[in-house]
Amino acid sequence: MSLPYFKQFDWEAEIVTVKSVYSDLVKDSLLIKSIPEDIKVHNVKALSKKWTSRFGLGSIALRSLWFYFTYVRKLLSSQHYDLIYFSTTQYPVCILGLYCKKRFKVPYVIDIQDPWHTDYYNNKPKSERPPKYWFSYRLNKLLEPIALKSVDGLVSVNQAYINELKDRYFQIKDVPAVTIPFSSSLIDFEIAKLNSSNFNSYYNKNDKIKIAYIGAVGTIMKESIIKLLNAFKILINTSDLFKEKIEVYFLGTSYAPNGAGIPSVTPIANELGIGEYVIEVTERLTYYNAIHHILNSDALFIVGSDDSNYIGSKVYNYLMANKQIYSLLHHKSPAIQILRNYDLAVINDLNSSQETINSSFGKFISGLTSDDQINNPPRYDALMMTKDQCALFDKVLSI
Repeated sequence: MSLPYFKQFDWEAEIVTVKSVYSDLVKDSLLIKSIPEDIKVHNVKALSKKWTSRFGLGSIALRSLWFYFTYVRKLLSSQHYDLIYFSTTQYPVCILGLYCKKRFKVPYVIDIQDPWHTDYYNNKPKSERPPKYWFSYRLNKLLEPIALKSVDGLVSVNQAYINELKDRYFQIKDVPAVTIPFSSSLIDFEIAKLNSSNFNSYYNKNDKIKIAYIGAVGTIMKESIIKLLNAFKILINTSDLFKEKIEVYFLGTSYAPNGAGIPSVTPIANELGIGEYVIEVTERLTYYNAIHHILNSDALFIVGSDDSNYIGSKVYNYLMANKQIYSLLHHKSPAIQILRNYDLAVINDLNSSQETINSSFGKFISGLTSDDQINNPPRYDALMMTKDQCALFDKVLSI
């Protein structure tokens, strides 16, 4: 999202990325339309997952690491760059920052969008841990200090992540750091609108009010899903309005490749006896298809995990769409503070009693039939966030 705006703040960017053919994730061909034509894109190879999966190696970061190393080394040997900015959740690639800094004297900044090494899952049952957790936990514990102890600047969506890293590594306690929330881009919304005919819609063609949650639902969200569906059940049993005029969608709920996703919402709904009222699609939506569904919804859900640091990047696109939102988040989630700035959000937290959640959800549903117009100008647009990024880059170079 920052790429169209870097030049306004006297920065020119080049991208180094893995060729899409090496990834088995859902591809979004429209993403290239958001990249200005004058920005150079360098594509690197990766080991084929077809072969590495035989040895249990699927990570795109690990499969591409050697190719990143050789390509970036060649780039830095042939021309001058002022700074390297790692903006990815494929964190193993970030260890190249140390090499580039020592070999070519180029400082580097890491964008911490999610925790890299974390003990969060250690106390979780094995069934609730990510695949290959034993390996990834130990690998992250090994690689994170290699990249972080010498980093020249930090960007994060959450100040708590920065605080944790500075507490963990005394070497970086004084490096420049800034909290920059996820943002939303009007450019992306225009791309989604212009290409709306290319998207498969998961919404039924009828006049019902469509409320959607768009994004993955992991086991860490089970508590919020159960409480939300219990609130559904109360309305289904007491309100003809809900049964006759409301449709509830959970879209893109699994990270698994298309066709391999396991439903995580409908089993809970079925157990509660309300499965017929809940529509779940496990297949991942492309980024622009997600925006398309956000724009074509009547209202939106945001549910969180039991992790107090969870924000959810979808919040910002939700707000940009100017839709009414019902949120159920950890009471310490930074997302609650963000949503409080918007009149269109009904906010509840996981500490609330089921009765309180039922009541607030009932009021939210009733409000959907109101003719009142709500308009909140977006506060987290990509231009403002890019300005803060570039200010950090300038500070790193001034040291």
